Amino acid sequence: MSAALAPHGLHHVTAIAEDPQRNVDFYTTVLGLRLVKRTVNFDSPGNYHLYYGDESGRPSTLLTFFPWPGADAGRQGTGLTTATAFSIPPEALGWWQKRLKDLGVDSDEPVARSDEEVLRLRDPDGLVIELVASDGDSRSGWDGAAAVPADSAIRGLYSVTMTERELEPTAELLSGMLGMSFGHNTADRTRLVMSGGQEGTAVDVLPSKESRGLQAAGTVHHIAFRAPDQETQAQWRLQLIEAGINVTEILDRQYFTSIYFREPGGVLLEIATDQPGFTVDEPLLELGQHLKLPPWLEPNREQIQNALPPLRVPGE
Repeated sequence: MSAALAPHGLHHVTAIAEDPQRNVDFYTTVLGLRLVKRTVNFDSPGNYHLYYGDESGRPSTLLTFFPWPGADAGRQGTGLTTATAFSIPPEALGWWQKRLKDLGVDSDEPVARSDEEVLRLRDPDGLVIELVASDGDSRSGWDGAAAVPADSAIRGLYSVTMTERELEPTAELLSGMLGMSFGHNTADRTRLVMSGGQEGTAVDVLPSKESRGLQAAGTVHHIAFRAPDQETQAQWRLQLIEAGINVTEILDRQYFTSIYFREPGGVLLEIATDQPGFTVDEPLLELGQHLKLPPWLEPNREQIQNALPPLRVPGE
């Protein structure tokens, strides 16, 4: 019998940046995330694909970037994922507010949203990041750099916000086809929750009459949900096809396998496997230090490396 199509949390969020060095500097030295993989966009190997997360880059902690030098600035709006939220310990909210202010980061005052306190900031490209004070998150985060103490470190992804012209078609796919349940709502947003527990399982859908967003630097490219293994992923793919959804073949992303499809509002969704993970091609202590290529691109290493700008990870 086919496994019910029910992702058990966020796997990663992938966004677009303009300058790769500026991106590395911000996410490692300001937010204190670990660069866990330095590779290329497998579909466009002339550009980096950079992965940030906790110490080992576990699913549910990952924010990744396609840095496209010279890319135009994007525009938030409908049909896009307009905020990516990370979990922090509640007692660290004031620490982060002061840190962001001291570092000159574009950020807002914390606000209450339902039963959550949220600190919103924007990265150098304008990508919206939220830090949510979340009690009981058991993930350890990464405390290896940037003078971020362990008791204040970002724990991992908390939620994403999808801004849509129409709420119902998107909510119907998430709750019906993808097995999510409705969580607490606020006046301006509907929350859907995956079954994996408290950590990195929430998708907020925000209805809006604003114009359609423009996907470019400073916007999210896609969001990925977790599949426990490739066999389950293959079964889920067949269920999507049977439901009339246009979905890709299973694609080898070296550190997981993936399928992609769009929800009714236009946001690109991915379902990615938890395995094999980032230590498949370099040891834990060396994650992110060297350019790693999949076997099918390795013969072109010299050409690819020469086309990429130099990249320095602070502290290495």
